[in-house]
Amino acid sequence: MKQDKFLTGILIGIGVLILLALGLFFTRQDKRDYVAETVPDGIVHNYVLAVLNKDYQKAYGYLADLEHKPTYEQYRQSFFNGMVNPGDVGVDIGAVEIHDGEAIVTLDVYYSNNDPFSSRYSNMERALLVEQNGDWKLSSMPYNFWDYGWYQEPYKP
Repeated sequence: MKQDKFLTGILIGIGVLILLALGLFFTRQDKRDYVAETVPDGIVHNYVLAVLNKDYQKAYGYLADLEHKPTYEQYRQSFFNGMVNPGDVGVDIGAVEIHDGEAIVTLDVYYSNNDPFSSRYSNMERALLVEQNGDWKLSSMPYNFWDYGWYQEPYKP
């Protein structure tokens, strides 16, 4: 009889833990909000978030107005054709260096492995920004968020 009460208590405890875990899973919100656009790291954060949310119009607005800037349609096609593929990538934004209207934002870009026994790995990358009309705009980002054909002079045979 005493064993039955003990076993029942364990089963009730397990049931409560399962319900708690399910409740947390379904009520937890993974909110990623846009931040202020007055500083270079804010622009990088918002650009990455817009790309991950597939809000290409918003992301395109963060690009610098420089020579050979892609059109919006060229920009969007880079994502659809796989030239830009954020995939399973995470980003941590680090230090910011500002010099004469240009900014360098250090990024840790995390890549996950398909192998369940391997851990993720990271590369330190940089985002480059220029100041235009008082606003910071991107002129370069790491590979998963940027097509290196953008801002390049078109090939003329």
